[in-house]
Amino acid sequence: MSSTSDVTVGAAGARRQYAQRRHLRKWLEIGLFVLPAIVLFVVFVLSPVVRAVYYSGFRWDGLGPLTDWVGIGNYQQALGDPFFTGAVVHTLVILVLSLTVQQPVALALALALARNFRGRTFLRLVFFAPYVISEATIGVIWLLILQPHGPLDQTLQAIGLGFLVQLWLADRGLVLLTLFVVISWQYFGFSMILYLAGLTQIPLELTEAAAIDGARTRQMLRYITLPLLGPTIRIAFFLSAIGSLQVFGLIFIMTGGGPYHASDSMVTYMVEEGWTRTSLGYGAAMAVILGVIGLVFSLFYQRLVLRRDVAGAVTSFAG
Repeated sequence: MSSTSDVTVGAAGARRQYAQRRHLRKWLEIGLFVLPAIVLFVVFVLSPVVRAVYYSGFRWDGLGPLTDWVGIGNYQQALGDPFFTGAVVHTLVILVLSLTVQQPVALALALALARNFRGRTFLRLVFFAPYVISEATIGVIWLLILQPHGPLDQTLQAIGLGFLVQLWLADRGLVLLTLFVVISWQYFGFSMILYLAGLTQIPLELTEAAAIDGARTRQMLRYITLPLLGPTIRIAFFLSAIGSLQVFGLIFIMTGGGPYHASDSMVTYMVEEGWTRTSLGYGAAMAVILGVIGLVFSLFYQRLVLRRDVAGAVTSFAG
C-alpha cells in the first residue's frame, strides 16, 4: 500500500516538474521573440522621449553643456507664445477638416469603387498612387503648380475662370486651406484602401437578403454597410487624427510655415524654433507638449471610441 502511494506521489511530482519546465520554456521562447522589439522600443522610442523631457528643462543651444536650468520656463514660454498657440490652432483645424471632409470623401469613393464595373482597378490605383509618392516630391510638384502665373492660374484663365486666381500660398487667409487640399490629395487614398478592405469583409448574403426583402440602396447603406464598417471607420478616423497632429513635410516644403506663421503646424514651428534657431531646450518642450496631446487624445479615443472594438478582438482571440 505504501509503495503504491509513493509511486503515485512520485508520478504527480514528475508531472508538476514537467509542467513547470514546459511553462518556463514557453516564457523563455516568448522572451526571446519579444526582447528585440523591446530593445528597439527602448532605444528608439522611450530613450528619446526621456531625453526630450530632460532637455526641456534647460535653455540649451545644442552645443554647450547643460548648465542653464530653467525648470518649466520653456513650457511657460511655449504656452504664452502666440505663434505656438496659433500653430496648435492650425493643427486642430487640419485635424477637424480631415475628419469632416477628407474621411467622408474617402468613404464615398470606397463605396463607389467597391462596385463591379470596368476600370475600377485603374481608378483605385490612380487614387492611391499619391500616397506612395514621397512628401518631398508631392510638395515640390504642388509648389510649382500653385505658384503665381503657374499651371493652375493659367488653366483657370484659359477656361474663363480667371477671377478665381488667388495667391494660393501667400494669402494668410487662404494658405492653410490650400495646404489642406494638398494634404488630403496625398493621404485620402490610404483611408480609401482601408474602407475598401473593410467592405470586402461584409458578407454578401446580408445585402442580397435585404435586397430580396425590398430594401433600397440607401437603407442597406444605413442599416447594414455603415454599422458593419464601423470598426474600420473608427480606425481610419484615429489614424487620420494622429497623422494630422504630426503633419510636417508638405507644410515645411511648400510654405515653411509662412506667410508670417499663417500655416505653421506644431511640428513645423517646433523644428523652426528648436533646430533653425538653435533653441533645442525650447523645441524639446514643444515636442513634449505635442507628445502629451497625442497621448491624451489616443487614450481618450481608445477609451471612448475603440473600447468595444478592442474588447471584441481580445474576446475573440481568447476564445
